[in-house]
Amino acid sequence: MATGTVSDWDDVPMFDSEQAEAIFWSENQVDLRLMESSAALGSESSESITITLRMDPRMLSRIKRLARSRFLNYQSMIKQWLSERMEKELKDR
Repeated sequence: MATGTVSDWDDVPMFDSEQAEAIFWSENQVDLRLMESSAALGSESSESITITLRMDPRMLSRIKRLARSRFLNYQSMIKQWLSERMEKELKDR
C-alpha cells in the first residue's frame, strides 16, 4: 500500500516486527471515519471482555461529571482515553 491514509483495516499488513509496524504507521494514518466507526463498533464488539477496575469514588464521580458534560457514557470516555494514551505510548517508543 502506498503512503497515505488507511480507509479499510484490510489495508493494514501483518507485521513481522514492531519496527516494521512503527515504520508503517510513521508513513500512514487511519482515516477519521474508519477510526470513528471502529470506536462505535468497539463498544458493541463481541470480542470485548469485562474487567474490574478499582478507583477512588471521588475520582469516579469527577469522571462521570466530565463525561456527562460531554454527553458521553463515562465507560466509553475512559476507553477512549485509554486508546488515545496507548496510541501515544506506541508512537513515542
